[in-house]
Amino acid sequence: MTPPRSDLRSPPPRGGAASGPAEPDPRRQHGSAETADVLLSAHDISVRFGGVLAVNQVSFDVRRGEVFTLIGPNGAGKTTVFNLISRLYTPGPGGRIVFDGTDLLALAPHGVAQRGIARTFQNIELFEHATVLQNLLIGRHTHRRTGFWQDLLFTPAARRAAIADREQVERVIDFLDLAHHRDTMIAALPYGVRKVVELARALALEPRLLMLDEPSSGLNVEETDDMAWWIDDIRREFGITVLMVEHDMSLVSRVSDRVLAMNQGEVIALGTPGQVQADARVVEAYLGSTQDLSGLRRQP
Repeated sequence: MTPPRSDLRSPPPRGGAASGPAEPDPRRQHGSAETADVLLSAHDISVRFGGVLAVNQVSFDVRRGEVFTLIGPNGAGKTTVFNLISRLYTPGPGGRIVFDGTDLLALAPHGVAQRGIARTFQNIELFEHATVLQNLLIGRHTHRRTGFWQDLLFTPAARRAAIADREQVERVIDFLDLAHHRDTMIAALPYGVRKVVELARALALEPRLLMLDEPSSGLNVEETDDMAWWIDDIRREFGITVLMVEHDMSLVSRVSDRVLAMNQGEVIALGTPGQVQADARVVEAYLGSTQDLSGLRRQP
């Protein structure tokens, strides 16, 4: 019997998830922490690779229970921001990243996952010669509390932990309709299903913050529609906050509460999807110049 979706995770209390008007100065949005229930706060984060300033003093807050999306042209610095939050990179002096009161910069990368942050990647990072079930069980590693000898001897404690992990993974499999692929090797799956499996592995961690790096990349229209439904259910039914990087503006408009637009490593706009898409700086970042819009108008 398929368990109800609400069994995947008990939703925490929400607050401040509703969309608000665009702030006139995105760099000062950090101050909204005084009036909103903020889960993740990034303040003045910058990173340089050689002579390239990839991210330049970016600041934003992500509120509990919302879908917050980063957009921008290629090379804008969006994935670099993800890697800073994941602790794959370290920001320059003065930068701060705080997750639910914890300074992420004081943690090792594995400590970020232990705090309840899970992510997917632009390029799918799955174990191709393992099954879907095995890949999802790997996502449960942060919840194991048994030691090496307990696992080796499969003691009662290890047995209980294994059962709990399997139950959680089966809930995720049912939620994302992966039962047909449970015992299939990743290498034998089509690209669209692999994208869903990577989302499933992140959900198996039972995160409080789910970071999705271009979840619709490479998907067809039907698969993108399914992804939109799942993102919406993850947020609304399970209370998981979503931070997303995405290029598909139809998906962004459909699921996002707020959008932050970047270009050349800097914040250029922040607000609702409609407000950001109408911003002249965003149009210029994508098209090169607001004057270029005249060429897109249909001639009478």
